[in-house]
Amino acid sequence: AEAGGPRGTAPGQQLRALFYALPPAESSFRTVDEVPDYVEKSIPFFIAFIGLEFAISWIQKRKLPGRINDGISSLSLGILSRLPDVLFRSIELISYIYVWNNYRLCELPWDSPWTWYLTLLGVDFAYYCFHRMSHEVNILWAAHQVHHSSEDYNLFTALRQSVLQKYTSWIFNLPMALFIPPSVFAVHLQFNLLYQFWIHTEVISKLGPLEWILNTPSHHRVHHGRNPYCIDKNYGGTLIIWDRIFGTFEAEDAEVVYGLTHPVNSFDPIMLQLRPLAHIWNTFWATPGFCNKLSVIFKGPGWGPGKPRLGLPEEIPVITGKEVPFNPRVPAYLNCYALVHFGVIVDLYTDLLASVTRLSQGAVLLRIGFIILSLASFGLLMENKSKAGILEIIRCLVFIGVYKLGYFSSQFSFLGYAYEV
Repeated sequence: AEAGGPRGTAPGQQLRALFYALPPAESSFRTVDEVPDYVEKSIPFFIAFIGLEFAISWIQKRKLPGRINDGISSLSLGILSRLPDVLFRSIELISYIYVWNNYRLCELPWDSPWTWYLTLLGVDFAYYCFHRMSHEVNILWAAHQVHHSSEDYNLFTALRQSVLQKYTSWIFNLPMALFIPPSVFAVHLQFNLLYQFWIHTEVISKLGPLEWILNTPSHHRVHHGRNPYCIDKNYGGTLIIWDRIFGTFEAEDAEVVYGLTHPVNSFDPIMLQLRPLAHIWNTFWATPGFCNKLSVIFKGPGWGPGKPRLGLPEEIPVITGKEVPFNPRVPAYLNCYALVHFGVIVDLYTDLLASVTRLSQGAVLLRIGFIILSLASFGLLMENKSKAGILEIIRCLVFIGVYKLGYFSSQFSFLGYAYEV
């Protein structure tokens, strides 16, 4: 246990963590502070696997698995979702530790393999319950729909996360805090999330007998489909057994068309986060009757007065196979420009993660504000909006000012002059 941190950060072990393949002996820790940040340390592997997916897709189909605009949008949403963790400790851990410290009924041994495997099942079942509710309760769906808003399906999509979702998911984990130590929970919370990265791909078909137990790329492609047979199916995180038990399983059949039943047609990460909430707000006030207003919030996103809780299946738009993803025409030079500047922001973001403990709160807030401004600007550029150029000029002037004043720094000092240019 005393060597827990170093054991959990070796490259080979970090790679196995992506596939939930670290056994109890390598991933059990006495305290939460000893638990490695597996997610942050997986960033190089995310990049490597995305590159591998591009290569395999090109070999298999002679085409790339995604588009520049959608990829930048997914990565922007991923960065945006992690920014609150720069300022605050995860609400999932804070709430869990509070219940553990004040209300636990018993204390299972942190170094027992039985505790480790019980936590695996507990975390995955809690995820299934939360994930299912996120599709069946409108206010939860308003956050979760961000992850489904891409009309591509690739490893970029796995990083497409909601800022708000974590502020509701924590509730489903609290029963485990009555008996499972926080350090064990903290490990499996990360493993469950990391496992779901590699299943967001089309380059892996079926995995034989594993399809009966594990959530696989095939099962998860169904979950991301907007075909009528795909709606509200395959909620599992690591295991598919919960869907088989509770009747929400569906095998991959007809070719899957990805995205929302009513596409949002935007690459702006701020709008993608907030527009569903605005829709609920407007629908709430436009719907007559107090009970109906509550139903707008707590029933399914397809509900309306006189309809079943989850809406009418026949109202799901028919899939013709001729659907065209939202893809505004953008000059090639603008795509190159957005890619280069997005790379700068990724550098600033990773530098922020590495230096946050040494920075003042003002410097941290300044960097976070600039990152949000940049991601919003890139979204508008990818949509070729008329006001995008003005916002981008302002963004670049802000960058030069704060960079020259020393508030920004790069992990690569030799790029300083290039960034100014």
